[in-house]
Amino acid sequence: MDAAEFRRRGKEMVDYVADYLENIEKRPVYPDLEPGYLRSLIPNEAPLEPESYEDIIKDVERVIMPGVTHWHSPYFFAYFPAASSYPAMVADMLCGAIGCIGFSWGTASEATLISLLAARCKAVRRVQTINAKKSESEILSKLVAYTSDQAHSSVERAALIGAVMMRKVPTDNRYAVRREMLKKMVEEDKAAGLIPFYFCATLGTTPSCAFDHLTELGPLCNEENMWMHIDAAYAGSAFICPEFRPLLNGVEFADSFNFNPHKWLLVNFDCSAMWVKERADIIGAFKMEPLYLKHENQESGLVTDYRHWQIPLGRRFRSLKMWFVFRMYGLKGLQAHIRKQVALAKEFESLVRADKRFEICAEVVLGLVCFRLKGSNELNQELLKRITKSREIHLVPCQLSGRFVLRFAICARTTESHHIQQAWQHITQLTFELLQEASH
Repeated sequence: MDAAEFRRRGKEMVDYVADYLENIEKRPVYPDLEPGYLRSLIPNEAPLEPESYEDIIKDVERVIMPGVTHWHSPYFFAYFPAASSYPAMVADMLCGAIGCIGFSWGTASEATLISLLAARCKAVRRVQTINAKKSESEILSKLVAYTSDQAHSSVERAALIGAVMMRKVPTDNRYAVRREMLKKMVEEDKAAGLIPFYFCATLGTTPSCAFDHLTELGPLCNEENMWMHIDAAYAGSAFICPEFRPLLNGVEFADSFNFNPHKWLLVNFDCSAMWVKERADIIGAFKMEPLYLKHENQESGLVTDYRHWQIPLGRRFRSLKMWFVFRMYGLKGLQAHIRKQVALAKEFESLVRADKRFEICAEVVLGLVCFRLKGSNELNQELLKRITKSREIHLVPCQLSGRFVLRFAICARTTESHHIQQAWQHITQLTFELLQEASH
């Protein structure tokens, strides 16, 4: 493909993408195919001779699209949002063209793991300062980290990779961690000769969008020399709206903070931003300085070398997408997007509350509604099975207080009130059929 053909094909692809997104709600949101369906549709080996671009594009619709879950459909209500916007797509195209490997600029992604490893390094050094005879392996065997029993599985995985113990802190009736429970566990572990060193708080948990009480937990972590990391992957974007900022109270006690613009801030996947209070803590844990990576500006103070803040050395130019989106939407446009989706969640909540067959299972704070049909877990599992099989809308479940719960998250940028109404109508129709069958 030369420059002339690239111009032509690029314009065709922009048209294809625009047509796809404009008509996405006409496609089934969830595929009706079994895993492995591709095996019979594609050859076992790559072609010996080049194939035409036209044939490849035809196969996108024939082979690829039938197996796709359409995350940007206005009928996709599963997980959390996967942000998307035209400015971000345009910027992604430019990012691919520039193709730089960003050693010293961009955004971070492995925030929880990085913060845990930095906290581990800091704890080992602190203990050895007090008792130089203690070996690193001896200290590591006694380190213990904490997180909510509602925290994302990636937090527990970070502890597995970091080879440290992690204890899950029970939550209150709103699924949030409180000071007294964490304090009790910390004191028990200290009495047992362990070394508490890290707590991962969550603002906007995956199951129910609950918020740990930072104003209680932060001072405790500071008192106990425990690193407090805040995982605000989904909810962090909402803090651009002043009315949601009180949920962030206590952030001043944090050692690090992470949120994902690619979830709710109209920046296409992937884009995850991390902040640390003391960058020396991160750099001290990861700094490697081979001669071939040194440059004249690294000691000037004018440049921050983010290659010392992460596991991979290089990264894509992700910040370009943010720059485009921020400038083309402006703060007011981004705030309007957040507020609109919260209002849609509230609309769905009101529909659920008006139907006495259903119950709301957690406070609706942002764009997630946790609800269930009154009755057994098995009844709700069957309802979700029918919803999924219908392919009209897509939801996923969670478990709250031992109960099987359906999650309805406002995800797509294009979701409107009529999509919420249609989704609820579909759910109630399937519920009617389910309860009719159960009564016979």
